[in-house]
Order: sequence, then C-alpha cells, then structure tokens
Amino acid sequence: MFSSRVGEFAALAAACLWTVNALIAESASRKVGSVSVTLIRLVLGFAFISALNLVVRGFLLPTDATLHNWIWLSLSGVMGLSVADLFIFRAFVEIGARIAMLIMALVPPMTALMGWLVMRESLTGLDLMGMLLTVVGIALVVLEKKQNTESIGSRHSLTGVLLAFGGAVSQAIGLVLGKYGMGSYYFFAATQIRVIAGIIGLSLFISFIGGWPRVFRALTCKSAMLQTSCGAFFGLFLGVSFSLLAVQNTQAGVASAIMALVPVLIIPPSIIFKKDRVTYREVLGAIIAVWGSAILFL
Repeated sequence: MFSSRVGEFAALAAACLWTVNALIAESASRKVGSVSVTLIRLVLGFAFISALNLVVRGFLLPTDATLHNWIWLSLSGVMGLSVADLFIFRAFVEIGARIAMLIMALVPPMTALMGWLVMRESLTGLDLMGMLLTVVGIALVVLEKKQNTESIGSRHSLTGVLLAFGGAVSQAIGLVLGKYGMGSYYFFAATQIRVIAGIIGLSLFISFIGGWPRVFRALTCKSAMLQTSCGAFFGLFLGVSFSLLAVQNTQAGVASAIMALVPVLIIPPSIIFKKDRVTYREVLGAIIAVWGSAILFL
C-alpha cells in the first residue's frame, strides 16, 4: 500500500510539515517582517539541504544536474519560492488572509490543468472528485476566518484579488515546472536548485525596494532567528523536498490537492496552542477536506 502511494503520502507529509512551519513563521514574521523571514529561511534551508547532499551524494552543490534540470528547476524556484510568496504576502495586506487564502485554493485545479496541458497527465473522475471536495472543504474553513485577522477597508480591492490570484498561479506554475525539470533527478538536489534560484530572485527584489537594512536588523532578533531556523528545517528542508517527492511519484494535481490541506490541518494546533475557537462550519469544512483527501488515496 505505502510503496504504491509514495507520492500521496509524501504530499500529506509536506502538508503536515508546512502546518508546523506556518505556526512558526507567523510568530517570526510579526517580529521582524515576512520578507526578511522568507529570505533568511531560504538561506538556512539551503545550508541544511547542502549538508545533506554532501553526506548522501558527495556533492555540496548540484553540479551533476543537467542544463535541463537547472533551467526548469530554477524557473520553478523563482516562481514557487519567490514570486508566489511576494504576491501572497502583499495580498494579505490588501484583502486579508480569509479572501487571499480562499483564492489560493485555486492552486490544485490550476496545477491539474497545467499538468494536463504541459505533461499530458491523466486524471480519473475519482481524482477530480477528490480534488473538488478538498478544495470545497478548504474554502469552507477559510471563509470562517475571523474578521480581526484581515486588513480592514481594503480586503475586496481589485489589486488584492489580482495579487492573490497571481500567487495561486505562481505556485501552480512552480509545482509543474518543478516536476518537469526534475524528471528522475534526486529530489533533494532538485530542491537545492530551486532554493538557489529563490534566494537570487528574492535578493533582487529586496535590493530593488531597498530592504536590506531591515533584513540585517532581523538577524539581531534571537527569538525570531530561532523560530526561522526551525521553520527552515521543517518547512523548507523537509516540506519542500517532500512536495517534490510527491509530484515525482504521482500526478501534480493530486499532490497539490493533498498539500492544500494546510488550512485544515492547522486548526487543531491553533486550538491547543493559540486557544482559537472553532465553529461548526470549520469542523464541516475539515471533514469534507479530509474526505476529499482520502478519496485521492483510493
């Protein structure tokens, strides 16, 4: 059972790891800013992945990758680790987390469509039903977000909606490009290429907006750096690598649908650690999303 569903289980593992990362990143971002946390997380994640590759493969850098690997995985890293995050973080400011995350639920069907167009991947009717249920469940949960988590007065702006949509498209493109560029290449090394490209892309953006002083100030905050280090290990080092393992072993749309469970999986730890109150609508959304995820395992 497990050996035949490596991709699906890897996608679920990635979703769990990203849930942990989200809780950690939220706290760190409030202290030193989301852009600084994103860049520092990428740099630390690169260090973790490089160390692993040196031990496991004998390569500190992915020098054995082909030109095909470098081109497409770099594009995947820029889109999925730089552009997408920049769009999403700004969308949170413009329209709030509830609306932005709802729009981000479009990632699975977008990924499935791109996987079909680019790589001629086939999806069964059962797969489509599972993805649909997962997206509906996630939407129900996200729509129950508390009003005080949103940016009042600008949450329905056209700019914010377009930014969130851009984030969804960027993530979907990054996932499909990652699968196309990786092929049979070792997935941790593929992650390393994506991270390198993500660091370069985000560094250029920070240079453009003159944000380096804020990044350097963030390095002096010990608690935020500890949280960011943990986030880099769980979210980037393990989470992103498991996501690539997932798309390497199953259809990109199926993997994306399972990995989109993060807004549902984050409910229990939010109740336990943050004392959040959960409504019946959120419980219903969680049940539907988990049901949809289960169908993808059939």
